[in-house]
Amino acid sequence: MNFKKILVFSVLTLLISAFTTGSTSGSDKNINIYKIGAKDLITISVFDVPELNITVRVAEDGTITLPLLGNIKLEGLTRAEIEKHLASLLEQKYLKNAQVTVFIKEYQSKMVSIIGAIVKPGNYELLGEKTILELLSIAGGLTGDASNSIIIIRKLKSGDSISLKIKLDDLMLKGDPKLNIPLKAGDIVNIPVERFMNIYIFGEVNKPGHLKMIKDENNTLLRAIAQAAGFTDRARKGSILIKRKVDGKERKIKINAKKILKGKITDFILMDNDIIHVPESIL
Repeated sequence: MNFKKILVFSVLTLLISAFTTGSTSGSDKNINIYKIGAKDLITISVFDVPELNITVRVAEDGTITLPLLGNIKLEGLTRAEIEKHLASLLEQKYLKNAQVTVFIKEYQSKMVSIIGAIVKPGNYELLGEKTILELLSIAGGLTGDASNSIIIIRKLKSGDSISLKIKLDDLMLKGDPKLNIPLKAGDIVNIPVERFMNIYIFGEVNKPGHLKMIKDENNTLLRAIAQAAGFTDRARKGSILIKRKVDGKERKIKINAKKILKGKITDFILMDNDIIHVPESIL
């Protein structure tokens, strides 16, 4: 793990501590302002009327069906508003001073998902407003193979989806507050896993052996040489040999690194499992 990622993880650890401090009171506040939606599971209790005690899931149209009261629209109401509304309906026909208690058992309508290189991937309740950094902290932080990107996929009311890509360095190291966007119900947060390729380098380099390189378009011969701590004084830079498997057959490619260094030809793009041999100079 490089220094930059260690620093990112340290910042995230501090954020976890900051977000979890005093979280109980904040959670209570969020529950009180939470508005019921489709698929939420609620328990309704009416004092001294056990026949009306029921656990029910809110339908897709935001309604529930209760004994005596029939079909009732609850979507968009808070827990306190539901208690008041149900008490009023009962008092109109059946009870005096109805005492109704509502408990939300499952928050299904306001969920966000986080996947990829995260310690605890899954679905999380969106009680109140949560930002990307808060979700990362709740989900346990990044794993060691996290890439430098966060991708947020959001579904629009039209049914279309949009995606937003945020650089982890810009969000956490540079601390750009504009990137710490609030999440919305249904958002999918993806932290891609960093993909690596294996390169093997032998001969006249200072640190020969296996190289693990991040898989991108910049995986070039000179980059691999640099990762192997450079050429030795005895390296024959004009006759580097690369062995590559193509359709099960070995292909040998000869590269003149002198010309690459002088800018006469473009750097050679490597592929996974390439074997590089830097020969010794004859002189």
